[in-house]
Amino acid sequence: MKVDGRVLERSVGSGVELLGQLPSGRVKDVVALRVNGVLIDVAGALTEDDEVELVRADTSEGLDIIRHSCAHVLAQAVLRLYPGAHYAVGPTTQDGFFYDFLLPQEGRFEEGDLAAIEAEMRQIVNEDQPFIRDELSIVAARELFRDQPFKGEILAGIGELDAAQRVSVYRNTESFVDLCRGPHVPSTRYLKSFRLRRVSGAYWRGDEHRPQLQRIYGVAFATEKATQEYLAFLAESEKRDHRRVGQEMDWFHFPPEIGGGLAVFHPKGAYIRYRMEEFSRTKHLEAGYELVWTPHLAKSTLYETSGHLEWYRDGMYPAMEMDEGDLYYPKPMNCPGHILIYQSQPRSYRELPLRLFEFGTVYRYERSGTLHGLLRVRGLTQDDSHIFCTPEQLKDELGRLLRFVIAILRAFGLEDFDAELSTRPEKSVGNDAEWEFATDAARQALDASEIAYSVAEGEGAFYAPKIDIHLTDAIGRRWQLSTLQIDLQEPQRFGLEFQDTTNQKLRPYMIHRALFGSVERFFAILVEHYAGALPGWLLKEQVRILPVTQEAEAWAAEVARHCAANQLRATVGTAGEPLGGRIRRAKVEKVPYILVVGNDDLNARTVGVNRRGAAKEERGIDLLAFIEEASRTLQEPSLEVL
Repeated sequence: MKVDGRVLERSVGSGVELLGQLPSGRVKDVVALRVNGVLIDVAGALTEDDEVELVRADTSEGLDIIRHSCAHVLAQAVLRLYPGAHYAVGPTTQDGFFYDFLLPQEGRFEEGDLAAIEAEMRQIVNEDQPFIRDELSIVAARELFRDQPFKGEILAGIGELDAAQRVSVYRNTESFVDLCRGPHVPSTRYLKSFRLRRVSGAYWRGDEHRPQLQRIYGVAFATEKATQEYLAFLAESEKRDHRRVGQEMDWFHFPPEIGGGLAVFHPKGAYIRYRMEEFSRTKHLEAGYELVWTPHLAKSTLYETSGHLEWYRDGMYPAMEMDEGDLYYPKPMNCPGHILIYQSQPRSYRELPLRLFEFGTVYRYERSGTLHGLLRVRGLTQDDSHIFCTPEQLKDELGRLLRFVIAILRAFGLEDFDAELSTRPEKSVGNDAEWEFATDAARQALDASEIAYSVAEGEGAFYAPKIDIHLTDAIGRRWQLSTLQIDLQEPQRFGLEFQDTTNQKLRPYMIHRALFGSVERFFAILVEHYAGALPGWLLKEQVRILPVTQEAEAWAAEVARHCAANQLRATVGTAGEPLGGRIRRAKVEKVPYILVVGNDDLNARTVGVNRRGAAKEERGIDLLAFIEEASRTLQEPSLEVL
């Protein structure tokens, strides 16, 4: 037997015996074993030919086992406190776990109930209950869970596939047992640090026509220190939440009269959108893109040709029947319209690459449970580009795209990027040669770029490989931003052609590219990255001038005129309220510069400057010196496009 690559001379029959024969330092915090590549419980059987790896609590696999075990303890605690509760499923999440429940007599969990449930979980941990695995026939398992309808439905599904199959269960005590494949920690005392976080609704099996359950979320880590660090991270994330910041800053909201996932932008927020879009539009024109525009509706026949009705019907809004009897759909993507523009006339190799660009609004029917502020919406505006090129141009065009994407994102102050190349999945369409050519072009473009990248084998779209650009934000969260998607299918489905140097008709390659992803989502990411203190060049109000007294209002107005003459967007506040309150409000609204002007400033032609983020006001700053500083720090970023 080998243990972590070392030969163990002694014979052992189980993981428990194995750990008993190893030095205590080697077995500290071991929560499971990997035997011949398969995770098993510490109590599992071993043979002398096995290759064993010790799985410790602070590894990714160990944390997953801890979190899964916490989910079981959560279910046990709920059943202790709420006799007659039905428990459904309790998987792990990226940082924790959840469990879904249906309480008797239409009972409901409230957020205030979590403390009592968590206390009961800690009591179970203190009882040092072992996790004991057992295997049962489907018939025996159905009898065991006869009072638990959700478990019964899971077992019925397994039985339909193979009635002879045996299923595994885990017992903590005689009174609590759960259907589970495992593995689990040896006993509850291994669950050293967890917290219950919140309650939400969840439909059974994600089907809105099935029972609505309640989901309790928790987090768990190997140590209390790790949990505290994560809770601090969550607190910072919540402070930056774009939904809260957007409302505080009067940027946008989601009116119930319009419906979920559809935002309205207020003047200040709409101005930020305008600046984002105009900057991007200008740089696209400088980079050789052609502006186009396509309508929000199209006939069903277009989406039949493109394949959207075949592949994405569930994510599209229902069709509308017009007077002439045709069915029209709100567009789910911009690409079919751009293809029609390409197809509208014969194309020559001399026109390629042809780069079409549009800020196009599309509509996706996202289920209400998946909506999340501006990050997941039903109406979104994409900075969408579709590039048609010859096969020989594909590699260079992808490389050019990567440089352009990163340059635009850096203009918004974002710096920490990496990329991911997703290759051919098991289920795909297209011939091997096309896939190999496209994947190699993407790989060469990434190799020539300055971006670190990884390869996600088999994670590409079914019709072609793609490159995703990820951002790590100010507090370490990773966001997917831009996507560069090679398309081998749409040119074929629409019969796209170009005439080459020998007058042959050839099929172009097509690249889909959304740089922001969507304006809404990029807006949200910027808000959370900067905690609401967006770069000043994006803001409608860059300078707020506050006169100390009414006598100073004339000088405040003159300061505003000087700002405007130098393309600084300034407003003047009245002197009717206490100065301290006016300054605090401007700081909450994260105005880049707050200028305080008094009677002494009039004669000296000076201002008091409160810079965003600075601890103290700086008095007696010459007005022209301030304007020079602000013009430099608030100017739109320069960008050399390729």
